[in-house]
Amino acid sequence: MLEVKNITYNAGEFSLKSVSVTVYQGDYFILLGESGAGKSMLLETIAGLVNPESGSIIMEGKDITHQKIQSRKIGLVFQDHAVFPHMTVYENISYSLYGRKLSHEEKKERVCRVADQLSISGLLDRRPSTLSGGELQRVALARTLIQQPKVLLLDEPLSSLDSRIKSDLRSQLRKIHRQGQTILHVTHDYEEALSLGNRIAVIHNGAIIQEGTPEEVFRNPKSEFVAHFVGARNFFKALLTGENNNSIALVEKTIPVRLIPPTFGPTGYILIRSEDIVLSNDPFDSSATNNFEGTITEIIPGIRGTDVVVDIGIRLHALITAESVNRLELREGKQIWLHFKATAVRFIPA
Repeated sequence: MLEVKNITYNAGEFSLKSVSVTVYQGDYFILLGESGAGKSMLLETIAGLVNPESGSIIMEGKDITHQKIQSRKIGLVFQDHAVFPHMTVYENISYSLYGRKLSHEEKKERVCRVADQLSISGLLDRRPSTLSGGELQRVALARTLIQQPKVLLLDEPLSSLDSRIKSDLRSQLRKIHRQGQTILHVTHDYEEALSLGNRIAVIHNGAIIQEGTPEEVFRNPKSEFVAHFVGARNFFKALLTGENNNSIALVEKTIPVRLIPPTFGPTGYILIRSEDIVLSNDPFDSSATNNFEGTITEIIPGIRGTDVVVDIGIRLHALITAESVNRLELREGKQIWLHFKATAVRFIPA
């Protein structure tokens, strides 16, 4: 287990403000945040490249805050690979074993095993200049994994790769994790976080502002920043009011949205998933208690479906299929009805 306790560090433009996270054995822990949020600085502090001004780093119950880098049982893979251009792939990977009391045969066996694990056995005699970005990242991973680290630190490992190579490397990282490797992975990509992590912490301006499972963070963002950062489009400030034992959230002080009465309030935010909104050309009877007429302002095709933006006084995003777009004959400027149930509305206290 890796415990980061109240780490503080100030480097002018970048800072960490009493950051605490716990990475349990077997975790694939994602640290999610914008550029400049302090993600890489935290990794460098854990690895021993940066000395914190205060706080402590505990590994398996032992304080390693001021321990030498090579004694920490932690491996760091940099965003830019940082492989040695004058060495072959084999030499790059085996370099991590320098100074260890291993025979030539033992070193070769370890290199071949990790190269096979990362599907780069055929590259061992090649130079880095002949490799693709994905191959270079696998070499960097192999060079770190051969050290058998207790925790593997990954600094934006997929950011410079194209979509096909990203998908391949994600599969490889999931495989490494399934084999028992504990991983702390920093990224600014929330889809990457969803596809890999079993726990997520969101860092903003050098501080952790939310932590939990992917479902907890993405379905129940605790702040406006987290909601927008993780792609929650229908997220609005709201004021709760009561009417006939029902709850209504007033958005922009004028637009009433019905929801299941929460046990807290009265101020906060409402969140409506794009997938829970139904569109129709005419009003119709249904179990949906929220029915609005609005104007289509944008139609945006995407991988998961088509995002239809409807202005009802606020801009609501509905995610529907391309077939529904054609069937409803949707176009920008058209008047459309929008429907969603009270149970589809989540209320998040301020």
